[in-house]
Amino acid sequence: MPGSLRRQLASKVPVSQFTHHHVAVFLLTFFSYSLLHASRKTFSNVKVSISSQWTPSCLNDTTLELQPYELWNSSHLFPDTGEATLFLGTLDTIFLFSYAVGLFVSGIVGDRLNMRWVLSFGMCSSALVVFVFGTVSEWLHLYNKWFYCCLWIVNGLLQSTGWPCVVAVMGNWFGKAGRGFVFGLWSACASVGNILGAFLASSVLQYGYEYAFLVTASVQFAGGVIVFFGLVTSPKEVGESKQLTCPSWFLSWQVTLSVLYCC
Repeated sequence: MPGSLRRQLASKVPVSQFTHHHVAVFLLTFFSYSLLHASRKTFSNVKVSISSQWTPSCLNDTTLELQPYELWNSSHLFPDTGEATLFLGTLDTIFLFSYAVGLFVSGIVGDRLNMRWVLSFGMCSSALVVFVFGTVSEWLHLYNKWFYCCLWIVNGLLQSTGWPCVVAVMGNWFGKAGRGFVFGLWSACASVGNILGAFLASSVLQYGYEYAFLVTASVQFAGGVIVFFGLVTSPKEVGESKQLTCPSWFLSWQVTLSVLYCC
């Protein structure tokens, strides 16, 4: 494409329609869903530590055998790491099933209530559940399989509030002509969340897996508070009637972004 033509097309980009509200909505929805993914990634990263904590210490050759045996191993859930790993896989299944059901319910709830309330409630409540699951239970030595299962079911339902709300809010602000380009950038939020979750968990895992849950839950709760006070779900809330639109040549970038994302 000739340079003069490229400059002419670029000059037609409706920069005047790109307000600070669009930037705020993009960033808030991006990082809110990233934080939800970060908490899921934390659970995946600390499974080995959890499995070690839930099994008797005598199975680990690198640790001293403490006596009396009944006192130091009575609180463990499983006799060996194999059963602990199987239960952790069951928790993953429970979470995914409740998350799938919750997506349908959250979409209906989001259509009837303010999506800012639903999203912030889901983030803050999920953070509290993660905190109880990974931190409080370890501090209090509360090891119970049914307790863990119930918490993870609730966590799946609460986390499901994220995706329908952030997608709906993004759709309210960005018009059809620009959604390919904008959502191509925005779709990296899940990958960023996985990276963030791995970083937060690994940075404090040496102190115990409960602190990995503590840090992740704290960051997610703070994000939920910011969303509650800062997210504008629709242009109508600030007196804007137009969505952001982009010229059609922007859509060609969607192919490039898709290829890069697959790599």
